[in-house]
Amino acid sequence: MVVCNIRSLSSVLTGVQRYTSELLIRFDSNCINVKPDRSAHGVYGHLWEQFVLPFRLNSQLLWSPSNTGPLSVEKQVVSIMDVSPLDHPEWSSRKFSAWYQFLLPRLINRTRAVLTISEFSKQRILHYCPHAESKVHVTLLAADSRFQPVAQDGIAKAVRQLGIPSPYYLVALGSLEPRKNLQTLLQAWQQIQSRLPEDVWLVLAGAKGKSLVFGNQSFNDLPPRVHLTGHVSDALLPALYSGAMASVYLSHYEGFGLPPLEAMSCGTPVLTSNTTSLPEVVGDAALTVDPLDVEAVGVNLTRIVDDSALRDTLHQRGLARARLFSWDKTAQQTWAVLKQAENA
Repeated sequence: MVVCNIRSLSSVLTGVQRYTSELLIRFDSNCINVKPDRSAHGVYGHLWEQFVLPFRLNSQLLWSPSNTGPLSVEKQVVSIMDVSPLDHPEWSSRKFSAWYQFLLPRLINRTRAVLTISEFSKQRILHYCPHAESKVHVTLLAADSRFQPVAQDGIAKAVRQLGIPSPYYLVALGSLEPRKNLQTLLQAWQQIQSRLPEDVWLVLAGAKGKSLVFGNQSFNDLPPRVHLTGHVSDALLPALYSGAMASVYLSHYEGFGLPPLEAMSCGTPVLTSNTTSLPEVVGDAALTVDPLDVEAVGVNLTRIVDDSALRDTLHQRGLARARLFSWDKTAQQTWAVLKQAENA
């Protein structure tokens, strides 16, 4: 039996929580889930993980699926989405970065196996822990089955509910945090919006990043024809993607990057960054661009809006690409690593 550290599931649903939830569904009764008795946020959650969790294991293998785990437990598999606190400590608060700079290398070297979600993330892990190569395993993510093309009436309903001013829009999904790079998108939009049809809008969908982690990020003086939805529920996301002329995801840094894959699963053309893990995810099924090049971003946004044949091509390629990823496959590969570590 494997003990799963589900401390992170008390947080707002993000990629880490999706990953954990999808795999636990498939592991069924083969895991014992443990979590703090009260809120797992902040310092209390880390203290519980380091000093209480180890005494609840009864010598069983621990799986910690959300970038952290107790340093005292060697009989453990840890899932590390990325090492952004090591690569870019400036993107997070000083305390957050300092903790993960201390924790991650020690955890990687201490535990029996490390799961990560792209070849990019594996190489970044090995950059800091080169002796860990034999125990780092790549298990790719997948889009939830709800992400598929939505009929026109469902799209129209979502557009109304989210207050989107036009049925013709580009969508950018991402929390308001530095690495999501929404500023470059807005700069490009400022340059091109007057040359696009007047009924084409840019929709920014996502919640604000945690102020304790990322500081206070905000946008002032938005360009014309930009609509902010705030957090979008899982129930509305497939329709939001399906109705978009394209999904734009210009993140500076991703361990995997679920939003482009979710968009492709809905048949939505994708424009994304040509850096970190994102080319691994989209292959030749999306347009990729230097996320720092405002002019190139603007040129590609204009191409997508103006060229319906290009959108049709990306629609077909995206659907085919998305079918290559499967949570069932990820679960099988993950379970194999867990059992191997349990018996080591």
